[in-house]
Amino acid sequence: MRALFATFALTALPPQAAAFRQDVKAFLKEHLPELAADVRARSWMGFDADFSRALARRGWVGITLPAQYGGAGLDAFSRFVLVEELLACGAPVSAHWIADRQSGPLILRYGSDAQRERYLPRICRGEAFFCIGMSEPNSGSDLASVATRAVPLPDGGWRLNGRKIWTTNADRCHYMLALVRTSGETGDRQKGLSQIIVDLSAPGVTVRPIRDLAGDAHFSEVAFDDVHLPADSLVGQEGAGWEQVNAELAFERSGPERLYSSVVLLDAWIAALRRLPCVQRDTVTIGQIMGRLAALRAMSLAVTARLAAGESPLVEAALVKDLGTTLEQSIGALTEAALGDDPELAADAELYRTAAYVSQISPTYSLRGGTREILRGMIARGLGLR
Repeated sequence: MRALFATFALTALPPQAAAFRQDVKAFLKEHLPELAADVRARSWMGFDADFSRALARRGWVGITLPAQYGGAGLDAFSRFVLVEELLACGAPVSAHWIADRQSGPLILRYGSDAQRERYLPRICRGEAFFCIGMSEPNSGSDLASVATRAVPLPDGGWRLNGRKIWTTNADRCHYMLALVRTSGETGDRQKGLSQIIVDLSAPGVTVRPIRDLAGDAHFSEVAFDDVHLPADSLVGQEGAGWEQVNAELAFERSGPERLYSSVVLLDAWIAALRRLPCVQRDTVTIGQIMGRLAALRAMSLAVTARLAAGESPLVEAALVKDLGTTLEQSIGALTEAALGDDPELAADAELYRTAAYVSQISPTYSLRGGTREILRGMIARGLGLR
């Protein structure tokens, strides 16, 4: 365990990243409308293509991608700052989120020259939104049990059949980067898996939105029925999908979005307390939350440093994600308890609505990006306990 925690070297933001924060704050002051806290609490689930394209015009979609593809060519620390500021104010970033965070970097790393030229400039202009095709019906969290299959065709293309589920924004995205089986059988587990890019407007693709408890429809089930894909839909090497998707998950699991999903609620709680007589109990609770948040932010920065160095810290990212989502969920539960204990606090309608939304959506925090059980299995293996 000591060896694992030694990899979380205390990391400070480089001066250029710290200075970049002021540019982001100025942009948000100009472009982000005044919205109620319960709307802003949706943040990285909030879809606003116009806002994403305004970011893109500043070069901040595909912020780490090279300038030759339209990116800003900035480092992972600058993206960390950008994400922190976007989430802290509850900006609606869902439209470009996946393409910026993982699809673009994955295509840059594993894609062909033609794929980079085709997709990356469009990602950077906010013209190509991506979703992730990993989870499948009846598979739970067993990602290696992928049954969706792409069969090679005589013309060099692929015929795709199968289903994906819990696919965020599939009904509003242009492409899916999907993990599929291209050889072998389901029992072969990780062998024979590949990643392909699917045009969601292609014939044979059916997207069915799924409405959640909060009344939103972020998720979808996507069906592929004899979908014909061109030969260059394959990303990277055939059969190397498991390695590639794990590299992708390191980007997904370690960022500020795994710490700040409930931060708008926390800010609303603090703001409400400032309007009321000081409650010692709540002050202590918030102090404890802030202490945990500071420690987790430091861990997330340490993982960012590893990613910036070209490494793939899978176990460390899993640990940040597990601890981070636990904190995010606890903020909702602690706010609910405070509302129950203090009628004056509960009378704050905006805070009450925000707490109600987070209460409804927070169970998903420990599902998306890998369930708690899967992550703890990875951590146990990293510690040599499995």
